[in-house]
Amino acid sequence: MLKRTLLAATLVAAVTAMPEISTSQQRSYGILGKKAPVWQVDEWFNLGEDVERIDVSDFEGKIVYLFGFQSWCPGCHSHGFPTLQAVEQHFRDNDDVVFVAIQTVFEGFHVNTSDKALSTVAEFDLDIPVGHDAGAGAGSTVMRRYRAGGTPWAVIIDRDGFVKFNGFSIRPEDAVSLINELLG
Repeated sequence: MLKRTLLAATLVAAVTAMPEISTSQQRSYGILGKKAPVWQVDEWFNLGEDVERIDVSDFEGKIVYLFGFQSWCPGCHSHGFPTLQAVEQHFRDNDDVVFVAIQTVFEGFHVNTSDKALSTVAEFDLDIPVGHDAGAGAGSTVMRRYRAGGTPWAVIIDRDGFVKFNGFSIRPEDAVSLINELLG
């Protein structure tokens, strides 16, 4: 407990001592309005029979809800997965909406394993494609391509392959509304 208190005090002191950063200096996250980059994830689970891998181009003409997570991420468990679960349930019978989860590992490589990714998605009773992207130990390629700021990270891609939402969180009702708008 003492270590945690000292760590918290150190972090507060470090943040307080940081200089102000202007808006132009802040890192820009996401690729809103841009063409969705390829995923090129090598490890996949829950794919159809005789399917070894998938990529964004496989879903041309469909709306894609892409969810980036890490198994050990508290926000993924408390917000990200429940949102994904609610939105997936809403569109479960709509073949024009596709849901994909990719474990976008950027830390904790020994904990955020492919087996853990699959079991984490199963905890939320999701039967959707699950990828594991650790970028060969250098961090998630998908995360870099989509300019994700961490996890949980949600991306909604329109029928033409353009990113219409790309951010840390989206409320289920906002995701449903956006997807309905994109469905026309």
